[in-house]
Amino acid sequence: MGSPGGTGTGEVPFLVDGVEAAAVVLGADGTVAWSTPAARRLLAGLDFAGGLRAALAAGTGATRAGAATFREPSGSGVSREFRYAAQPLSGNADEHGWLVLLLPRESAAEWEAAQERTQRYTRLAHQAAADIGASLDLAQTTRGLVDVLVPDLADLASVDLAEPVLHGDEPGLIDTRIDTTSPRMRRVAVAPSGEAEWPGAVAGIGDLLPEFADSNLLRPVVQGAAVAVSDMGVLAEALGLDGDGLRSIIPEGAHSMLAIPLFARGLVLGAVTLWRTHTARNFDDEDADLLAEIASRAAISVDNARRYTREHRTAVALQRSLLPRPVTRTAAAETAGTYLPSEGEAGVGGDWFDVLALSSLRTGFVVGDVVGHGLGATAAMGRLRTAVQTLADLDLEPDELLSHLDDLVLSYWPEHDPDDPTSELAAQGATFLYAVYDPVARRCSLASAGHPPPVVLRPGEEPELVDVPPGPPLGVGGMPFEAVEIDLPEGSVLAFFTDGLVERRGVDVGANLELLCDVLTENRDRPLEQIGPDVVARLAPARDDDIALLLARTRAIPASAVAEWELPADPSVVSRARELTSRQLRDWGLEELAFTTELVVSELVTNAIRYAGAPVGLRLVRDDILVCEVSDPSNTQPRLRRAVATDEGGRGLFLVAQLTSRWGSRYRRSGKTIWTEQGVEVPSTAALLNAFDVEW
Repeated sequence: MGSPGGTGTGEVPFLVDGVEAAAVVLGADGTVAWSTPAARRLLAGLDFAGGLRAALAAGTGATRAGAATFREPSGSGVSREFRYAAQPLSGNADEHGWLVLLLPRESAAEWEAAQERTQRYTRLAHQAAADIGASLDLAQTTRGLVDVLVPDLADLASVDLAEPVLHGDEPGLIDTRIDTTSPRMRRVAVAPSGEAEWPGAVAGIGDLLPEFADSNLLRPVVQGAAVAVSDMGVLAEALGLDGDGLRSIIPEGAHSMLAIPLFARGLVLGAVTLWRTHTARNFDDEDADLLAEIASRAAISVDNARRYTREHRTAVALQRSLLPRPVTRTAAAETAGTYLPSEGEAGVGGDWFDVLALSSLRTGFVVGDVVGHGLGATAAMGRLRTAVQTLADLDLEPDELLSHLDDLVLSYWPEHDPDDPTSELAAQGATFLYAVYDPVARRCSLASAGHPPPVVLRPGEEPELVDVPPGPPLGVGGMPFEAVEIDLPEGSVLAFFTDGLVERRGVDVGANLELLCDVLTENRDRPLEQIGPDVVARLAPARDDDIALLLARTRAIPASAVAEWELPADPSVVSRARELTSRQLRDWGLEELAFTTELVVSELVTNAIRYAGAPVGLRLVRDDILVCEVSDPSNTQPRLRRAVATDEGGRGLFLVAQLTSRWGSRYRRSGKTIWTEQGVEVPSTAALLNAFDVEW
């Protein structure tokens, strides 16, 4: 109930919250059995025993409190009013009496005020512990801090953070002085009292604070201690500012300031500054102790938010670096991609899309969703994306590519600890969809590993979901993947997306899919890069998960730009193949390419006849590049080698590689196709001679 303290007179006063009180034991017989020296001094000459008996007799309950007036027994009329609080001894007042605390009326008001302040500050500390740190967002965390402090502790409050903290970086260790090497502070949260506005002249949210002079008064803040100042003239001199700089720091009418650093893990992240303008009492040690307790909790929360910001920024940067350009244009399609991380604390995940340039003007569309969020999911996405690009370069069919990718996940990831939250684990259970569009055939082949199907919008038709067999997610194994082919007229729009676009809490997925179809229909004639943001805004105004959206509008190679022939396996047809090639290039106005293309065709057709047999297919496709394809029934992969001077053969593919910009081979359902690509710009004579190492 209280504590003893020395007075310097030999007495040991009984203190209740810093206020001197009298303690008395009133026995069961109504006499005073014991009293403190302070009680004897405060109650000297007063009939307090009789007054106490009367007051306690009038009360009810196990413990009693109230007011009592004690008078001098002489009847002089002298009296003194006290506040009392009584508690029965050993739980039974009738047998053991009462322990009574007495406070003079003039001290009771001060004690009650101290009690009220203590209770209010205790509630404030509990509120701060509950409210601060619920978010990993720096702005929300600091806003919660100032909202707790105003108006219970201050009339104005602000939080300033070192600029590196806002970017997730460390501001540096505790310093011994304020100088130009100290990080600049930026205001991130303010709170005025009541309905008042934040003072216009004082630095607001987003403002960079001016540089302060080094002073003994303010130096403790950068060293991790609190500073209270009640003389604004002294504070202004310590700041070393004048004019607008000073007005941006000290509010008009302020008479007391309390500042304390946000100190966590050896770092001074920023500072909390409180001002009193219309509250008469200046800040004292009790205020500083309360602010220190609240600020210590807040500093940990701010540092957690800082570290989350750093990881989030790193993950976003990594994620975006792994994605293709937002807008691409190829002979097969124009595309526009959108990636948006989650707005919640989950942040960046493993959603991604990709656009792959394949052989013979074909294009591959990729969309995937890795389990989890953060750097681990982003790293897993990067590894899967690399694997997909490698497999796609082999010109595999979509279902074959998914099978190889699934085998890769099954063969590698189980070697790791399932309790280890690393990027490898995120690949298991990932969903994935791969599509290949051929602008010559105007057909698209798709296969899915548990991923949502795309929406297709054909010219003049209503949008629909592509009926793709879902297949199991990656890493499940034991089930095959199945591809489906669809016809796509020129100008068709494909919308590939991850589940974050259509799956939201409290919203039916089917309704969102219908909304997606409606938005695509409304915007079918707009540029793709304008449709994507509109789709996201309409379907996912609040993002519970990250979103990847890839839109593609197909193009087509006209029949007039394609020529193909089927040749018998007869060496005599090689000259016929050269003649057909030369004539077709002349019809296309590409006579300048005839020499190199005839050489390429001659070598490829000769190899097909010699090593594969009939039938031999020859196809030329013209766009921004010239594609030459030779197909045969053999599944043997051609191999480039360098022949030595004495070899009679082995130079064919070497010549093809030198004369073309790109070449390769892809398997078909039966047999293979060797393809080459040449730019429509004609190589110079010097370049051709250099290709064969000929001196000229």
